[in-house]
Amino acid sequence: MCMRSSSGRLHPNCIASAERWTRSRTRDRVPAMLAGNPPDAPPTPATVVGRDRVSLVTYVALLLITAAAWIHILGSGMQTDDMPGMSMPLGPTIAQGALYVAAWTVMMAAMMLPSAAPMIALYAATQRTVGSAVGRLGRVALFALTYLSLWSVTGVPTYLASVVLGAITAQALAYIVAGLLVAAGLFQLSPLKQMCLRGCRSPVGFLLGRWRSGWRGGLAMGWAHAAHCLGCCWALMAVLVVAGAMGLPWVLLIGLAVAAEKLLPRGEWIARAIGVALVLLGAAVAVRPDLAVALRGGGSSM
Repeated sequence: MCMRSSSGRLHPNCIASAERWTRSRTRDRVPAMLAGNPPDAPPTPATVVGRDRVSLVTYVALLLITAAAWIHILGSGMQTDDMPGMSMPLGPTIAQGALYVAAWTVMMAAMMLPSAAPMIALYAATQRTVGSAVGRLGRVALFALTYLSLWSVTGVPTYLASVVLGAITAQALAYIVAGLLVAAGLFQLSPLKQMCLRGCRSPVGFLLGRWRSGWRGGLAMGWAHAAHCLGCCWALMAVLVVAGAMGLPWVLLIGLAVAAEKLLPRGEWIARAIGVALVLLGAAVAVRPDLAVALRGGGSSM
C-alpha cells in the first residue's frame, strides 16, 4: 500500500513503483498493438506470418476434400456409364443437368482446390486473431465455398455446350476442336492471361489490394479470387470439355497444368509453353481432322 507524507503527497517509492508498472505494461502492449491491424485494414506481412490452428485445419480440410474428389473421379474411371449425370441425353433436362453440375463440381474441387490452397490458407492466417475459433473457421469456409461455387456455376454452360457438341457431326467437330485449341493457345500467350495469372500467383498482393473485413468481406474476396482464377483458366477448361471430352487423361493433364502455372516458379513461362503446345496441337488437328477423335478418347466422355 502506498503511504502519503505529512504534506499529503505520495511517497517517492510509490511513484517510482507506479512508473515502473506503467512502463512494463506499455512495453508489453504497444508492440502487440502495432503488430495488429484495425478490423477494416488490409493485412500486413507481419500479421500473416506463422501458422495457427485455423490455418492447420484449413490445410487438412482442403487436403481431405481434394483427396475425396480425386478418389471419386479415379474410382469412377470418368466413364460415361459410371458417373451419373455425365452421359449426354437426347435432349437437355433439368434433372440430367443437375446431376451433371454436381459431377462437374466434384471435378472442379479436385482440379482447382490444390492451386487455391495457398490463397485460402493465407486468408485463414489473417483471421487468427479475429473473433472466436468457430467464427474464424466459418469465415474461412465461406471464402472457400464462395470460390468453389463460381466454378460450380460454370457447370451450367458446360452442360449445354456438351449437349450441343453431341449433336454436331464428327467432321464439323474436328474443326471446332482445332479452332478451340488454337484460340486457347493464343489466350495463354496474351497479356490478359498473364494479368489474371499474376493475381492467382500472388495471394499476399491479392489480399492487400482487395481486403474486406468480416463475413461480407470473406464472401466478396472469395468471389473475386474465383473470378481471377476463372479468367486465368477458362481456356484450359474449354479445352478439357471440347477437345478432351472430359476424359480422365485430360482431367489429370489440365489439373497438372493449372497447378504448375500457378504454384511453380516461372509460372508465366509455363503458361506460355502450354499456349505454344496448344497452338501446335490445334494446327495438327486442322491438318489431320481424325486426330480430334483420338483426342476425345474415341468419343467417350465423362
